[in-house]
Amino acid sequence: MLSELKREAYEANLLLPKHGLINLTFGNASALDRARGIFAIKPSGVDYAVLKPADMVLVDLSGKKVEGKLNPSSDTPTHRRLYLAFKTIGGIVHTHSSHATAFAQAGRPVPIFGTTHADYFYGEIPVTRKMTLKEIAGGAYEWETGNVIVERFKSLDPLDCPGVLVNRHAPFTWGATVAKAVEVAVAAECCAHMALMSLALDPKLQAIEPELLNKHFKRKHGPGAYYGQAK
Repeated sequence: MLSELKREAYEANLLLPKHGLINLTFGNASALDRARGIFAIKPSGVDYAVLKPADMVLVDLSGKKVEGKLNPSSDTPTHRRLYLAFKTIGGIVHTHSSHATAFAQAGRPVPIFGTTHADYFYGEIPVTRKMTLKEIAGGAYEWETGNVIVERFKSLDPLDCPGVLVNRHAPFTWGATVAKAVEVAVAAECCAHMALMSLALDPKLQAIEPELLNKHFKRKHGPGAYYGQAK
């Protein structure tokens, strides 16, 4: 089962450069076996071109490395913090995709202008507050990054809004599986790109009408969903 978990994480990581979400070695994906309390994550700084399933590092939810010769991603504490806080997720993706990261660097949420966005997010893609000097320099920067995300989601459902922009940093997305987290990362970048183009056409463009947002989100999510094929 843990070999399968490593394979799942490996395949998700390879999809990030394939979808144009990664430059150099920026970013990572992890997959969680919640029953065992163990997740597989990309090793730190390893080029995607040479990555192998066996390179994936296994870490438990207490932060202990369970298996792996390489160091896990430097973002491992952020992944761990989110897994502990969001009990319904089983995969996390972190990228520095260009358009979503532009919004993050500006400290602005991605506004929701159309139905493409509404298919994935029940509202804007939120942005965290800026991290404090103490949070940045205190020796647990990546864990504190997770903390500011969790703080931002105090009144949000992480499955209704399966992603966030970390202020001055970049996006994190998640899902029930790591494959779904990758899909959301692709959608978030697409929505950010379209939002920037829409604002260029109409700087005063207003958010999508609530009725249209509800229709498109709820036809794909929740008990009344009817999009796609019956499982």
